[in-house]
Amino acid sequence: MPKIDDYENEVLAALDKGQLKSVASKAELAKFKAAARATAIKDRRVNIRLSSGDLSDIQTRALEEGVPYQTLIASVLHKYVTGRLAETRENAKPSTSPAAKRRTTSGN
Repeated sequence: MPKIDDYENEVLAALDKGQLKSVASKAELAKFKAAARATAIKDRRVNIRLSSGDLSDIQTRALEEGVPYQTLIASVLHKYVTGRLAETRENAKPSTSPAAKRRTTSGN
């Protein structure tokens, strides 16, 4: 779990003292709650086959992000199907993983 900085401690203290007020309307809160529930519902199981190198890279990235690798996979898939996953060439960060190096040097 990430450490909490001084500003975050101030915000938590203000929240505990009741000094913060929500700026969202009841309708907005209901909409946000419904969206959160729909996003959190995971009622299907999927089994996929991945190359060992790709799985290793995913696990490494998940470790860097501080999330379980299954959660990272689910997040990437969700972002893809909702159109929020886009990578442009100028923003693309070349991978330095062993699997990526094998792919680039294999002549494909």
